[in-house]
Parts: sequence; structure tokens; C-alpha cells
Amino acid sequence: MIALLLRCRSAARHGRTAAAAAAACGVIAVLAAGLPDVSPAAAQPVVLGLDVSDHQPVVDWSTVASEGAQFAYVKATEGTGFVNPDFTSQYDGAYQAGLLRGAYHFALPNESTGAEQASYFVANGGGWTDDGQTLPGALDIEYNPYGAECYGLSQSAMVSWIASFDDTYQALTSVWPVIYTDAGWWDTCTGGYGRFASQDPLWMPTYGSGGSTLPAGWSFYTFSQYATSGTFPGDQDAFNGSTSQLDQLATGG
Repeated sequence: MIALLLRCRSAARHGRTAAAAAAACGVIAVLAAGLPDVSPAAAQPVVLGLDVSDHQPVVDWSTVASEGAQFAYVKATEGTGFVNPDFTSQYDGAYQAGLLRGAYHFALPNESTGAEQASYFVANGGGWTDDGQTLPGALDIEYNPYGAECYGLSQSAMVSWIASFDDTYQALTSVWPVIYTDAGWWDTCTGGYGRFASQDPLWMPTYGSGGSTLPAGWSFYTFSQYATSGTFPGDQDAFNGSTSQLDQLATGG
């Protein structure tokens, strides 16, 4: 099993301008829904991947594939006012190199509704296609890099916002999105709401004193984002399951 390397997730990762570029933070991701039960120790051999954003504008995907990556997540959008200018080249490049690829959206719940942001995400690359190479889109919802921790929303309002994004994404694509979140933020900002775990895969950071704690409802992790740099561009990831299980996820299974 891959050692879980910890790091502090910087607001710069999600910055809208080049001035915001800075070191990103390591996370552990859990992808639970729609897969056979997978324990944290089940990934043998390790299935490696990466995630990138506009801070990695040029990626040599052929080299990434030759060095062992099998999947990639690419930042597509943020709120309803930012589209990664490198998204198309990154997303298509991963596909052409034979990697399974997925897109992710950084949520700004104080700016517009969950439904509006899900629609914006899907309209700008975050959709899903049953082509055997596309992973479900991911909702990255976490500590606010620009202001109030919970974006000025009450716990019930935050749950409603996530549900609105969730339901809209599923209606538009037929699959439930991955949710990236931190257990501490989730408890603070949703009150430990646990019902999304029955349908949504989880992407979870594991840094700090409570880093190994799962958000309410989820029971295991499947994706590990274990380093900020390494063999591949961007963040280094691993799938905690077999290649066939990863393939299953890409078919909506």
C-alpha cells in the first residue's frame, strides 16, 4: 500500500490568475460509489495517476503514459467565471495517450447556486461519456481560499448547495460526481452530513492532526493524492483498487 504523504493544500492551486500560482497540497481521495468494496490495502499492484490544472500548462502525455500513469484528473472550471485555458489540450492529451481522464470543478458556493455551477462545469468540459476512458467529474469543495471558511453559508444551506450541484450533475450526465472534501471542513460546514456517501465517490485530504479521518458517511478511500511532485507533472495520485475496477468506474459501473 502506498504511504500516505501529507501536505498543506494552498489557495494558490485554485487561483484565477498566474499571480496565484504556488505549491499545491497533497490529498487522499476516496472513490467509493459504484465500485466493488475496496479496502485501503487492496491496490496491488498500485495503479498510478496524476492531477493537473492551469499551473501545468504543457504536459507531455506520451511520457506520462510511458512512465506508468493510468489516469488523470484535470481542472476544468471554478465557480461560474473561470475555465482552465489549458483544459482542452490537457484533457484530450490524456485521452490520446491512453489514460482514463476526468475533470474537476472548484466550488465557490457564495457566488452562484450549485445547479448553476454544475451546469457551467458540464458545459465547459466536465461532462461524462460512456466511452470507457472518462471518469466521473469531481466537485472540489473545501476551505475557502478567498474568504469565510464556509463561504458564508449555514450548514443546512451548504448541504442544499451540494445537493443542488450533485443532482444537477447526475441529471446532466447520468453519473454521480466525485466529492473532494476535508473531514474537518465537512463537519464544520455541513454538520457532518452523511447521505452523499451512498452515491458520491469521495476525494479526501489527509494532512494535519485529523488527516486520516473520513468525512461522515464514507468508510474507505480509493484514490490517494500522495505528493505534490514526483514522476508525473502536477500532483501524484494512486487508485486504491485494480485496473479492472478503475475501468469499471469509467463505464459508469
